[in-house]
This record gives sequence, structure tokens and C-alpha cells, in this order.
Amino acid sequence: MTFLKLSASASLAALTLALAAPSHAQSETDDSVDDGSPIVVTGLRQAYRGNFEDLEIPQAEQIIDNETLVEFGAEDLVSALDLSASVARQNNFGGLWNAFSVRGFSGDINLPSGFLVNGFNAGRGFGGPRDIAGIESVEVLKGPRSALFGRGEPGGTVNIVTKRPEFATTGYIQGTIGSWEQYRIEGDIQTTLGSNDELGIRLVGFFEDAESFRKTVETERFGLYPSLTWKIGEDTRATYELEYTRQDIPFDRGVAFTEEFGFTPRRTFVGEPGDGPIETEVLGHQFELQHDFSDNWSLLTGIGFRETSLVGNASETNFEGRQTLFEDGRTLSRFFRFRDFDSEYLVLRAELAGEFNTGTLRHRLLIGADYDRFDNSLFIQRFRPGFFPAGTDISTLDPAEYLFLDVFNPVYGQFPQPVPGPNTDREEVLKGFGFYFQDQIDLTDRLQIRLGGRFDDFKQDLTNLRATPATTTTTSDTRFSPQVGAVYRVDDGISIYASYGEGFRQQTGSDFQGNQFDPNITESAEIGIKADLGTYFTGVNGAVTLTAFQVEQSNILVNDDRPEAVAAGFFSIPAGEARSRGIELDANLAFDSGLSIWFSYAYTDAEFTNSNPDADFGALIEDGDPLINSPDHQLSLLVSQSFSIAEVPAQLGGGVLHVGERLGWTGFDFFLPDYTTVRLFGEIEPVEGLALRFDVDNLFNETFYTNSFADVWVQPGAPRRFRFTASYSF
Repeated sequence: MTFLKLSASASLAALTLALAAPSHAQSETDDSVDDGSPIVVTGLRQAYRGNFEDLEIPQAEQIIDNETLVEFGAEDLVSALDLSASVARQNNFGGLWNAFSVRGFSGDINLPSGFLVNGFNAGRGFGGPRDIAGIESVEVLKGPRSALFGRGEPGGTVNIVTKRPEFATTGYIQGTIGSWEQYRIEGDIQTTLGSNDELGIRLVGFFEDAESFRKTVETERFGLYPSLTWKIGEDTRATYELEYTRQDIPFDRGVAFTEEFGFTPRRTFVGEPGDGPIETEVLGHQFELQHDFSDNWSLLTGIGFRETSLVGNASETNFEGRQTLFEDGRTLSRFFRFRDFDSEYLVLRAELAGEFNTGTLRHRLLIGADYDRFDNSLFIQRFRPGFFPAGTDISTLDPAEYLFLDVFNPVYGQFPQPVPGPNTDREEVLKGFGFYFQDQIDLTDRLQIRLGGRFDDFKQDLTNLRATPATTTTTSDTRFSPQVGAVYRVDDGISIYASYGEGFRQQTGSDFQGNQFDPNITESAEIGIKADLGTYFTGVNGAVTLTAFQVEQSNILVNDDRPEAVAAGFFSIPAGEARSRGIELDANLAFDSGLSIWFSYAYTDAEFTNSNPDADFGALIEDGDPLINSPDHQLSLLVSQSFSIAEVPAQLGGGVLHVGERLGWTGFDFFLPDYTTVRLFGEIEPVEGLALRFDVDNLFNETFYTNSFADVWVQPGAPRRFRFTASYSF
């Protein structure tokens, strides 16, 4: 058993045994029993969360509210997550989806990262990167949450809270112009209807057209997010919201690196403009109904349905063995693919939440069940040139076959578009049913323990449509994920906590025998301290959290090098193991003087703990090798000051993001350099309701690289960039 797991277990035992003895337990007649905030229908509560203050939660969490997102200048989900040092950027599939890791673990780097929207599983699918419009806040819920949420990413869960009706007549409209011909318009309008204002309506939308520092790269994006909330009665409320987003995004594999010649120019697009953009589309629906039986008991039910699609052509950088760039440092070779991806995601859930007493003990209970079904269709055609030995005179190769491109003087459209052949044609259906419970018990007026668990039953149908005839393999499995935690309130402003939990994540695909892979298994322990500074200091509000954690993961997909598997082709097996451990310090402070500070730092030591060949390339992963795109050190700082100039409201602020050196290709000795970027912003409100804002990103024009999949697929960061925004609120 690992040191941190022992520490967490010992802390739980010590807190429970040593502190339960004093006679501070609440009685049924003790007024303090009713001090917890009752569940009141002022808005739909968040599923799986319960009714807890931050100091009562035995896990680390970061809530990035809308004000912080605006100050940071976040434009999409991944840039918003830069505010959390526990989250690192991962391979984003040529800019086509959200990809991140939490505490070093990223799940399957060949698929979008999983995340939740209002508690509904929604990250799977191919709807493109999530825009910031329509997002009220982003929650980074660290550690495995499978004991409640079910199947999820191993290092933590990201939950998006969307903008919903607030039963007010307010809104804003804003426009932005920026570097590289960026033009964006965004609006958010809400009102109420009915004789008693029982129907709230909110409409959020955006349109953006922008070029890029990458030559010829242009994106067009549109999103519309209407929502309705109906106060059916004093104790019942229903909410419906729709999500529609369409994006045209060129497939951009970034830059390439060679040991001899370095990185290719960051402004050179290595795709082919004539291929056209990749078109992504998402249409989603969410419906939730909450009924309060009393101040202490409520029922929340919901249904979510989401359709996504991704279709288009792409010319992509070849790897070594087919890559001419390694021969002369100038001539890049490419291959061609056509993709047509579709997905459907259905989620149903029901949850009962409330509190009660047994003798002198107060219980806050969650009991729920959910069902989800994910249908995933992948169709790929590919044209790829043949191998050539190192040292080949590239003048002897056919430029049209290898789709040559001069990275220093690119001339696009030189060659006819290749005719691709069959590559992948697969349909997959993942179905799962889960039942969960969580009970947080006040043993004394200072000590609470949390007990919980979740039972999951899931099934996979995998159909290979390339086979003649098509073949379908069906497999199933069951899992139980426990959690346990304890919180000790030192006083009104400080709590100490410890927790242990297990989680899992389903894995797509099958082994060489057609069997579904066993899920990733995660064990996580953490200990920490939380402080509410407003309890001790006047003129300041906010919290600080210090955490030590360890996460162990097994059943990571690696290459199956057994003779029978090699004879069948290139297949994977769930045999890899890894561990992540570290320390996190997070603070979110607001001062009466108008100063606000957001600080997040993480030291993360994430590494493999056994040796296996890599699942994608077969390169040897050795015990102790780091996990891809996981920096040891990451820091995010955002500072702003509000003030007045001749009674005109104004604000100035800036931020620093530091990302340490990290591995850029699993199984290879290729590392991305560390980087530090600085941003500044200023805002003034010359007349009431009208705000003018100016942002400068990457102030010192740092050359940096955010993530990679391999040495020839590296995403460059943007040079210095300017944005001007005008908004009118009413």
C-alpha cells in the first residue's frame, strides 16, 4: 500500500476515533442542527453535489465563476481550464476537440476528454471545442468521482454550469475585434413571462469569424443556447435548455520538430487549404425537474440527449519513415484522410437528496440512479505513401505521392487531392446503468465523515463494418466504486480533510480476440487543509486550499506484444500502470479595496510504474517514464484592481501562466520546453451600461508550444495578440 494511501487511511482513522469521543454531538433539539442551508427552490440544484459548504467537502475543488472567466479573457473551455494548475493541455486532435488532463491523467488521448454539463455526461462526441458563451462557471472537481458521477476521467471531473434563467429582465450584447481579422458578436438576454413571472426565458448566442497567425487558417463558429425555467408551483421547477453549435475549423496538426533542424515555422500551416474545413455540429437537449418535499428533502430528475458530427478532409504530417523533413529540414511530406464521425448520447437520471437525524447524528444523504447510452460511429478513409530508408535522396521520390510542402515557402494546391482507400469503419454502442449513494454524517459539531459508493453495470457492442460480413462483439462488466472521507472543522474558518476513492473509465475498442478492454481502474487518496480567510481578516473574502494527493491507475492501454496478438496485427492490451502524486495550492481572494487575486500552483510527478510497449507506436515505455504533456510545475496567477477615474468605473489587471517542461511523445525522448506567458487587460465604463475593454495576450511575444502527440504533431501557441471589446448591458 502506498504512503499517501496509508496517510489518508490513518488520518481518517485518527479523526474518527480520537475526535468522536468528546461530547459535542448535536441533539435533535440543538439549534445548530438547522444551521445548514435548507434546499430551497431558487434554482435547480446541481446533481451529485449535495448541500455542503466548501469547508465540509473532503476533496479539493475549484469553482471558476463567470467574473473570473471574463477577467481572464477565456474564449473556450480549454483556455478557461488554464486557470487551474491541476489541469494540463493535451493533444486536441488538430484543434477539433477539448483535450486536457487532471493531475497528470488524460484518459484516452485519441478521444475528446470527458466532461459534464450540469452534471450530465457530455464530453464524448465530436462537436468541436466548447465555446465560452453560455457558460456560467467551470468546476474542477479533483480526484476520481466515480462513486457518484460514474464513468469518468481518472484524475478528476470537469463540470460546466450553463447560463440559465434567473427570473430577471437583463442582458448584454458585445462585439470584439482582434488580431488576425477576428470578429465576434455575443449576446445574452433574459426576461420573464406570466401573470406571476413564473416562466423565465434566457437566450445566449454568438457568432465568430477569425483568421489566425497560421497562414490560410480561418475559422467560422456559431452557437445558440436558449433555455426556459417554469415555476410549476411553490415547490416544483422545470428547466429545459438547448445547445446548438456549428463550427468550420481547418484540421491543423501544428508544427514538426527534428533534432537536427528544430521546429518548423509556427506561422506555416502544414495542411492543405483546398481540403476545406472540418465541419463539426452539435445539437443537445437537457430537461430537469426538481420537486421539494420539504425544506430538507428534494427530488431531481433529468434527461439529456446530444447528437454530434464531424466530417471533412485533411492533409496531415507524416511520421519518421515516411517524413522527408528529417532529410533536409525543409521539405515536409504529408498523407491524406477523410473522416465522417457521428455520435448520439442519451442520459437519464434521478436523485433524492435530504437530511435527517439518527439519535445525535445528523445525516445528509444522496441516493440516485442513472442510465446512459453512447452510440459512436467512425468512418475513415486514408491515402498514405510508402516507407523509405533514412538517407534517401528525396529528389528521387514522387512529390505528388508524398504531398511535398516547403515549410519556409509554402505553395499550396500543387498536387491533385489523393483518392483515399478504406481505413476504419466501426460502430460502437456503450450502455451503462448506475446506482449510487453518499451519506455525510456529523459525528460531532466539528467532525464529519463521508461514506459512499456506486454500482455500475455496463455493456459494449462493437461492430466492424469492414469485415465481410460485418461482425459484432458484445461484452459486459460490473464495477463497484467506493469512497470514504473525513472533515474536521478546527474552527469556523479552517477544516482539515482526508479522503480515499476508487474510480474507473470505460475504454473503447477491443483486443485481438474482439473482447472489450477492461476499464481503467483508479485509486486516489488526498489530504488537505482549507481556510476561509474572511473568518479571520476584515476586508477580504475568499478561500485557500492546500492539498497533497496520490493517484494510481491500472489497465492503461499498451501494445500487445504477445506472439498470437502480433500475428493478428497491431493490437492493444490493458496492462499499463502509472502513478501521479503531488501538491496543490489554490487561492481565490477578493478584497474590499477592489483587489482580486486568483492563484493556482501544482507540483505533479506523473509517471509510468511498469514497462510496456506504447499502444500507438510500439516504442518501449520504461518504468519511471513521465506521462505525456504533464508538467512537473504549473502556475496560474490572475490579479485585477477595480477603481474609479473621475467617478468613472475602471479596472486593470493581468495574469501569468507558467507551464514546465513536459514529455511530448510517449515512449520517446522528446520534450516540449517550458514557457511563461503574460497577459494584461483594462476596462472602463464611460457611461452606465457601456463597457470598453482591451486585452493583450502573450505580452512579451513568447514562442511556446502547448501540447503534442508526437514530434511531428506539435501545437504552437499564438504570438502577441490584441483584442478590443465593447459591450452594452441593460
